[in-house]
Amino acid sequence: MKQGLTFDDVALVPVFNNVESRTEPCTVTNLTTNIKMDVPILASNMDSVIGPDLAKVLVGAGSVPIFHRFTTFEQKVAWIKAFPSSFLSCGIRVGDVIELEKLLEETQLVGVCFDIAHGHDMRLISTIATLKNKYPELEIIAGNVCTADAYRDLVFAGATAVKVGIGPGAACTTRKVTGFGVPQFTAIQEIAAIKKKLLVPIIADGGIRGSADIVKALAAGADSVMLGKLFALTNESAAPKRGIPGLPGLPGSVQLIPKRELYRWNGPYEAKYRGQASADFQEDYFGATKDGTVPEGEAFWASVSGPAIDLIQRLMAGLRSGMTYGGARTIGELQRKAEFIQVTGNYEAESSPRP
Repeated sequence: MKQGLTFDDVALVPVFNNVESRTEPCTVTNLTTNIKMDVPILASNMDSVIGPDLAKVLVGAGSVPIFHRFTTFEQKVAWIKAFPSSFLSCGIRVGDVIELEKLLEETQLVGVCFDIAHGHDMRLISTIATLKNKYPELEIIAGNVCTADAYRDLVFAGATAVKVGIGPGAACTTRKVTGFGVPQFTAIQEIAAIKKKLLVPIIADGGIRGSADIVKALAAGADSVMLGKLFALTNESAAPKRGIPGLPGLPGSVQLIPKRELYRWNGPYEAKYRGQASADFQEDYFGATKDGTVPEGEAFWASVSGPAIDLIQRLMAGLRSGMTYGGARTIGELQRKAEFIQVTGNYEAESSPRP
């Protein structure tokens, strides 16, 4: 029986460093085979995460927005026109693909993200191959997967980037419901081994709680990371916001804050983050949980952390600092020099402040 490891199960061993400043490392990376980003950080393509406000911040920081698919055709056209470098998510049902082809004919859509729960699927592979044959310049992100075989099959079908992660998301219960999944660190590391030959970038999607996990994911072989909860809890996310009751100037019951009032609100507030396999999501979009299915995600309210740019800058500062411990000026050098050791649960306790 193989052993699988999470980010908490491993640590990076510091190596000789000749990088003079923590501002020196370059964080440019590949989103897809043909598209680069200045920062290796993406926001999840979820309805409680990505919207125009957050997309503006991402573009300004050097990332690429990947919009979710649960909206109207007209809204998708507006997003594409407003953010020419953006990607749009798509399902694999016949109607989804027909709409995608219409968008490709009517707009300058750069790329598509096929995002299904179990990406090692013959329907997804067939859809990618057909689209790539018809639109050879189209950038295709495909996922989600957690095995090297799945990565290889999606790449051979025509994917120009692959999303890695089944079950590690903060709002995901897939592993609890189905028993399936591979711990995220092991999934990244095993897929990265075959990526060295096929050279198609991988996006580590899920399990990232801070800059340390980003450093570990990139060092293990990911080209970028995708963050859901962390971005959902920023001011600019698409998540619904509410004021926290019992504070001065607020009625005793919970008060939803309209978007136009958000930046004038002078008290603490919360955002609602949800998985797209949650009952909450399914009731909104389908009226009820789909027949024959069980929710594989949750929804919850949590305190808003602040502006998205503050989050990005904090994470990037941690990444650059980590790169100096790895003696790396680039993400590629970090990966080449990376040496991991397996740790016990006591490592976390030893690593934490003990007032």
